[in-house]
Amino acid sequence: MTGRPSRRQLFGYAGAAAAGAAVTGGVVSLTEGAPSHSLEGDTGGREISPYGVHQPAVAAASPKHAELVALNLLDGVDKAALGRLMRLWTSDIVALTSGRPAPGDTAPELALGNVSLTVTAGFGPRVFALPGLTARRPRGLDELPVMSHDRLQTAWSGGDLVLLIGAEDPVSVVHTVRRMVADAAPFARPVWRQTGFWNGTGSDGKPVTGRNLFGQVDGSGNPAPGTPEFEQTVWSAEPDWFAGGTTLVVRRIKLDLDTWDELTRSEQERAVGRKLSTGAPLTGTAEHDELDLERRDADGRLVIAENAHARLSHHSSNDGRRIFRKGLNYVHDTGGSRESGLIFLSYQADIAGQFLPLLARLDAADALNEWTTTIGSAVFALPPGFQPTGWLGQELLG
Repeated sequence: MTGRPSRRQLFGYAGAAAAGAAVTGGVVSLTEGAPSHSLEGDTGGREISPYGVHQPAVAAASPKHAELVALNLLDGVDKAALGRLMRLWTSDIVALTSGRPAPGDTAPELALGNVSLTVTAGFGPRVFALPGLTARRPRGLDELPVMSHDRLQTAWSGGDLVLLIGAEDPVSVVHTVRRMVADAAPFARPVWRQTGFWNGTGSDGKPVTGRNLFGQVDGSGNPAPGTPEFEQTVWSAEPDWFAGGTTLVVRRIKLDLDTWDELTRSEQERAVGRKLSTGAPLTGTAEHDELDLERRDADGRLVIAENAHARLSHHSSNDGRRIFRKGLNYVHDTGGSRESGLIFLSYQADIAGQFLPLLARLDAADALNEWTTTIGSAVFALPPGFQPTGWLGQELLG
């Protein structure tokens, strides 16, 4: 033993200026609407820069492998200490996304380049109860009310901080989570972890929307990244520190695959309002065809039923409200049985103004409620991105 302090101790208890110098020196579909033919960028086997106006993973395609970790702040952690953690995490993000070991990495050989590694971080509502932050809470950032079909479990709900880590390589995800959770130890402890997977690549190697475990093409109606519609839907403009940030809703949705499989394909498609084969609306022929919500069949019935998921979530049924949604499939073994579901991720500028009215409408009448149960719920503010001379959350905590 040399008596030298560990890296975590240095960042946990050193002054903010010293920590900052170390960083800068070392550095189930819930929306239907406009078609999204591809997400921003191809996340297959490359290096994704951690820098930018926005955190880069938000507009990117869902990763092949991902893990979400929620943490609660330890007693006594204040604004200044949270700033030290964000500087530390920034140094980890910069190193690991470029394929270099994080400073003090205990397994440096596991740091790999060109695996499309991304790290997204955010703050839960309780962070904005800290002294000095109470007046800087983003509008609408409140825990969601419990819906009538929710059966929420504390094991998957809440959290003061969140990390969403994704990559093409599962080992890189595990290693990055391990490093960042270890470096957070003087400040926060994990309260839940969720792992998921997604296939956004077709058999021809080209990007596709991807499917959930019901077999549905999931996410067809997203606004397309880079368009004015996407910008208005996702990025916040206020308060000032939050410009370029967004809010994230995480909903863990258990799928009843056994009873779903008892339905005929036509019954499944009627519940969704889309064809299982292609994801096309029942009134169209291709995935990105616009829904015809007025069309009726020969018997006078609406082709897309009144309670079909696609109808109820369509922006025209929700006063023009939109969200940008992604999904991660999950399988979880629970004492000899297997639970399958979807980790639903929704990004929007304002949770209360965009997501909550949509959620309430679906809770009241969605046909899919018979086969889905939400068992986890959490909300977070994702700060804007950072530049090479800055750090994550600097606008709030600096």
